[in-house]
Amino acid sequence: MIRRPREMFLRRARGEPWAEEQRPYWKQRGWQLSAGFLGLVVLVSGVVALTSDREATGVRASPAAGAGPLSGHPTTRSGRPTGCRTDDGAGDELPTAAPKDVEWRALDVAEVPVSASAGPLRTDGPLWWCFAHTPVGAVLAAHIIPSQMSGPHWRAVTEAQVVAGRGRDMFVFQRSAGGGSDTDTASRRRTGRSAVATYAGFSVLSYSREEASVELLLKGEQSYAATTVALRWSGGDWKVVPLTSGALHSPVETVQGTGGRLMWGGRHEVRR
Repeated sequence: MIRRPREMFLRRARGEPWAEEQRPYWKQRGWQLSAGFLGLVVLVSGVVALTSDREATGVRASPAAGAGPLSGHPTTRSGRPTGCRTDDGAGDELPTAAPKDVEWRALDVAEVPVSASAGPLRTDGPLWWCFAHTPVGAVLAAHIIPSQMSGPHWRAVTEAQVVAGRGRDMFVFQRSAGGGSDTDTASRRRTGRSAVATYAGFSVLSYSREEASVELLLKGEQSYAATTVALRWSGGDWKVVPLTSGALHSPVETVQGTGGRLMWGGRHEVRR
């Protein structure tokens, strides 16, 4: 890969990263540490230039239209999609421990927490949805929605569970243009989940009835890392708010220990 010295100098002068962004995503440290979470949510080299070309030619990258449960589906009087009813009795109170009714289920290359009270209550189709309108519901959505992006139904997930706008368009463009393939996902399944980082804990950084920010703690083979997912209550369920870059989460950073975060605790049998 050829680096342009002048551009590299200007980026460094502005305090912007260079080397990590320009490396192929599968060689970036964040990807290697947390491939199970990142799935195919990637920043590929040259995406800015490619996006400019796309906009110049009038090509719009948007998810395929679908009739998913969160896209134009009839809603109840409570504003929730039909067939979705959760226990929102906890209100806005922030959790002080992981929910007691959590079980772990396999979702593509990851293992994710689900709760009978906080969601997702609908997991019988390509989308896992219907989260409680509570901080814990937001926490579970932050784990599950990005984890679905490695699977074959990522377009339907994006359409239904990612807030529309430039960030979503960028994500779809990157995912379609070279973010990997379903063959890659199958290969990771054959390799086994032991090489994939696991969800270890979380922290609710901010919460209101309309928006939430959740930090996820990931555990690799030798260290911990953290990333933040922004969410918005929209259409009767939690949805991920992407960055304008197209990323569904903040950059993954190595952290020292688990301090200040709620831990998921020991895992039991994982449902397949």
